[in-house]
Amino acid sequence: MVPGFRYIVDDIPAAVAFYRELGFEDVGPKAGGFALLEGHGLRLMLNSPGAGGAGQPADDGKIPSPGGWNRIQLEVSDVDQELRRLSDAGARVRTSRIDGRGGAQAVVEDPAGNPVELFTPA
Repeated sequence: MVPGFRYIVDDIPAAVAFYRELGFEDVGPKAGGFALLEGHGLRLMLNSPGAGGAGQPADDGKIPSPGGWNRIQLEVSDVDQELRRLSDAGARVRTSRIDGRGGAQAVVEDPAGNPVELFTPA
């Protein structure tokens, strides 16, 4: 089984287009408020708030919403080049390049505000 993760997004078509730019393939099925993509050895499930089981409120009534700081990390060959490419394509940049012990990273946001870390190992 391919490891997967789920993001809550406001606009399924915009999110699908964004993740296709990052090398994901739209593999379906598509249903109201849901899309399934695969890439980088991962399965990505996108849900709109209120759509399907994953879009339903928690027991305390809190509604799923996009954003936060938990994120996927996608390894890229050149953080600076990828950051420029995505920025030129309209992606929101949350952090510019940050150099750490393991390499360089930058965080961009999908159209719903979910973070995606671009990472180039040292």
